[in-house]
Amino acid sequence: MRLSVPNIPPAILSTASQRNAPTLSPPEAVQRISSFLSSGRAAVLTGAGVSVDSGVKAYRGKDGRYMNPDYKPIFYQELIEDSPRGHSFRQRYWLRAYIGFLPVRRTLPNPTHFALAALQHAGVVGPLITQNVDGLHHAALRRVSTEVDRHILELHGSIFKVHCQQGHVYPRAVFQEWLGQANPRWHAFLAELERTGAQPKTSPDGDVVLDESVSYDDFVVPHCPRCNAEGRRDSIIKPDLVFFGESISQEVKDRSYHIVEDADRLFILGTTLATYSAFRLLKHALELRKPVLYLNVGPTRADGLPDVDKLEIPTSAVMVDVVHAVLGTRSRNDPVLRDLLNGA
Repeated sequence: MRLSVPNIPPAILSTASQRNAPTLSPPEAVQRISSFLSSGRAAVLTGAGVSVDSGVKAYRGKDGRYMNPDYKPIFYQELIEDSPRGHSFRQRYWLRAYIGFLPVRRTLPNPTHFALAALQHAGVVGPLITQNVDGLHHAALRRVSTEVDRHILELHGSIFKVHCQQGHVYPRAVFQEWLGQANPRWHAFLAELERTGAQPKTSPDGDVVLDESVSYDDFVVPHCPRCNAEGRRDSIIKPDLVFFGESISQEVKDRSYHIVEDADRLFILGTTLATYSAFRLLKHALELRKPVLYLNVGPTRADGLPDVDKLEIPTSAVMVDVVHAVLGTRSRNDPVLRDLLNGA
């Protein structure tokens, strides 16, 4: 089976430089967004752009193309292949991911995450769908809610969990410990990075770029202990992420559709919608004749679609001010909201 990497259609990219997006000042954008959000309960769909200010690298630049022209994604079939080649691939993946989890753990929510959490807490927006796996929406909302999973749907999974092929789920932090115990040399290397505060060069996939001289042959990837106890052979553990070539579950797909259906409108932030799992949510909203407001810098898969109101402005430039505009004095007088926005 041939797999392709999700991309913005070439016709859109080739004409992007010819389209003159209207210049919009932050105050003008705040007014447009606050008016949109005040007119009905919105579902929210976010992408990598909202996490860039937290230091999380995006796949694509402002021109809509991959920032690394040599980027090669991790394909699901490579990760789970039951063969010596598949085993070698997992050794390489998990060593790079083991080191790469350190900067992921250190990453904190930014003003856009806190602003959206404030709007959710105030009841202005409903459930949030994110394509991001970094857990930053959860971290922001967790300040004011104990039912975070009810309010946030991770469309492509979470980097903070792993599971085996039999469905046994473990916290990523626990699996990190297993990897360290099985690989003392790399555990010492990681401890030195933590001690010095050094920042390895990371990729958008959450792993790190290691020197070409590094050998992966002796890296031990633990198997699922519960499967071992049940007598199952070589149960492969993978992150709880949706990789290229892997489908999202029917449960997640259905819930994402229901979130759009139950809302009055759809608010999209920081994504090109290159992946179809996200793009179809926009299409579903349009089919239901729901108003759509779209914040993103650069070309997107939705460019040229009728009934999509797109604003070319970074989310970080406006979202905190949007909260103040929508909620008025409540955003300053409510101690919970004030604490959220002070975190921003």
